[in-house]
Amino acid sequence: MKGKRAVVILFFVLFALGILVYLTLTRGWLQTIGRSRGVEGVHNQGTATEVSKEAAVTETQQENPQPLVEIPLDRQQQIGMKTEEVSLRSFRRKIRAVGRIDYDERLLATVNTKFEGWIEKLHIDYTGRYVRKGEPLVEIYSPELFAAQQEFLQLLRWQREREKDSLGGMVSRDAGNLVQAARQRLRLWDISEDQIHRIEQTGEPVRTLTLYSTVSGYVLQKNALLGMRVMAGDRLFDIADLSRVWVIADVYEGDLPLIREGQNARISLGSLPGHSFSARLDFVYPSLTAQTRTARVRFSIDNPGAVLKPQMFTQLEWTVDAGRRLSIPDQAVIDTGERQIVYVSRGDGNFEPKEVILGIAGEGIREVKEGLKAGERVAASATFLIDSEAQLRGVRPVHK
Repeated sequence: MKGKRAVVILFFVLFALGILVYLTLTRGWLQTIGRSRGVEGVHNQGTATEVSKEAAVTETQQENPQPLVEIPLDRQQQIGMKTEEVSLRSFRRKIRAVGRIDYDERLLATVNTKFEGWIEKLHIDYTGRYVRKGEPLVEIYSPELFAAQQEFLQLLRWQREREKDSLGGMVSRDAGNLVQAARQRLRLWDISEDQIHRIEQTGEPVRTLTLYSTVSGYVLQKNALLGMRVMAGDRLFDIADLSRVWVIADVYEGDLPLIREGQNARISLGSLPGHSFSARLDFVYPSLTAQTRTARVRFSIDNPGAVLKPQMFTQLEWTVDAGRRLSIPDQAVIDTGERQIVYVSRGDGNFEPKEVILGIAGEGIREVKEGLKAGERVAASATFLIDSEAQLRGVRPVHK
């Protein structure tokens, strides 16, 4: 009996302990759920607050169409910020370029033949020799030319015989016309007047006729060889007059709007230290070089004594005056790659970011085409610090 009572008591004790453990665990679980819901409510409340703040900022920006960034005066002094006035300035730009000496194509000449023949004597026998205008170059034997001389002499004799005949006045005039035609034929074959006169005076055809230089200059190319057969149109000599040469320079594409014919440049050469020459720009070539994106310009320069040799490298420098233009300092511009921004002073340390459209660049200044007016003041130094402050405060230029 006592054993059964002890078992019943133990059973009720264990049952009571189980209920107590169950209640304890249930209470802890409920507290954990309550804390989680409380944190989520606080988070949602904070998010709502932030959204409200952003909406308030947006509403403020909409109400204020001019976004400003404030830089106190004491801080401006600390960062060394300065402002400059937007004004009309004399726009001068110095252009530097590399060039090379080249032949003046207008002073190049070639000597060729208008008849078939054989070279029997060379007066100019090497390349690079200087020849003067009228100097003999080569003597050529031509059967065709020899026959033309004989025809000319026969017509001369026939004309003289007709002049003695009192009944042959009309025939004499016809003979004179034929003589003039034969003389003109020799002239068209580049036979000089002195040679024609000598043939007429001696009454004998000349075996070889001499070709003379038509210009003064240096022999660039000599194709004539002693004993060589030449055909009509063959080039025997190329001659260049170096009394005037060209300087061909390469300039950047951005400099083209400032370059005009008639500008004067100073030219210097590494082979002539301490010496400079003045040249005049007389032509701008109509196309660009695809590889370098540069354009060619041409200068003409006198070359007494042939001091300047073709293919010499030169340094060119000239100043271009583009007149007075609305401009600002280079340092006032922040170029993002897509647009250009400046910070305009609105007084009391306030600066407004403005998008501008710029033109050509000068010596430390940039032309302003749109976005600013004369008299406004812009930040001309420490602009990156102002821009950083503006980015932190969310101040951006208004798109128009």
